[in-house]
Amino acid sequence: MTATTIHDQSPAAGWLRGLPFDLQFIVGIAAIALLSGAVVVMEPRLFVPILLIDLWLLGYHHVISTYTRLCFDRESFRAHRFLLLGLPLIVIAAVAGAVFGIGLWTLATVYLYWQWFHYTRQSWGVSQVYRRKAGDLIPPDERIGQVAFYLLPLWGILYRSHQDPGTFLGMELRVIPVPELAVHIVGVAALAALGWWLATRVAMWRRGRLPVAHTIYMLSHFVIFAFAYLIIESIDAGWLVVNVWHNAQYIVFVWLFNNNRFKEGVDPKAKFLSTISQTRNAWLYIGVCLAISTAAYLAIDTVFSALALVPLVAIYMTINFHHYIVDSLIWKVRRKPIQKVLGITS
Repeated sequence: MTATTIHDQSPAAGWLRGLPFDLQFIVGIAAIALLSGAVVVMEPRLFVPILLIDLWLLGYHHVISTYTRLCFDRESFRAHRFLLLGLPLIVIAAVAGAVFGIGLWTLATVYLYWQWFHYTRQSWGVSQVYRRKAGDLIPPDERIGQVAFYLLPLWGILYRSHQDPGTFLGMELRVIPVPELAVHIVGVAALAALGWWLATRVAMWRRGRLPVAHTIYMLSHFVIFAFAYLIIESIDAGWLVVNVWHNAQYIVFVWLFNNNRFKEGVDPKAKFLSTISQTRNAWLYIGVCLAISTAAYLAIDTVFSALALVPLVAIYMTINFHHYIVDSLIWKVRRKPIQKVLGITS
């Protein structure tokens, strides 16, 4: 994380924090994700080692990052008590019912489609923050960007469904049957929308009104989903690309949110979180989250792996699904408190 101050903004460019930070956030993270996928494609035997690195440094860490919003201070805990104490019981009951009532394959199938939707929606949320940072450079009624944004990931998941690989991350997978014609129709529509969007951005650039940060972010979104779901043949290697991208993006964005929230300094009402969220303590923030995630997941592995594989998989999926639900509730950019912290307008 860079030491660039929160006030280092370029209204025309629409950076979240400043050029160095945003290039790391957009281009750097996307490059790491694509490199991870490329390495696995060239040497499939490296999938497990890279997956373990991804899970330990990013995956587990990104889940714990959510809890910095939920329970690292008293005010957040009171506001999100049900999400912390009630919702997990509902999710684990649903997961257990699916596994023991239908079969273990339901977890892989639900995970494939839900994570695709979750990753797409997170990316949309980030893109909307960049759009609002761009001010009036992007017309409020622009629709082609949204159409292109969603059509390409839709094309990708339809292709994976048509591909029907049979397994996903070592688990039995049953997909929604999708005819090849449907894949091609959506693909043509996605490419047409993407071409139209690119043409509008070229026109903006010629007029000297290009929203730079938003445009770069949108391009990274298209590239990541194209490689993850369409270009890379292996469903596991493709998933690794989008998973690394999503995890790292989430970790940095949550840190940015917490850093913005406490930009005035340490808050006595949230002393621990506000202390580790200061720019000078970025290393401490990362260390705390990694320490908590490592301890928590080691405990889960120790307890549940001693029972059987099925309970272990079920508990991991419970954590994932709970995380998806929580994120859909706490990160709505249209909410005024979120806009205030991120420094954006409606």
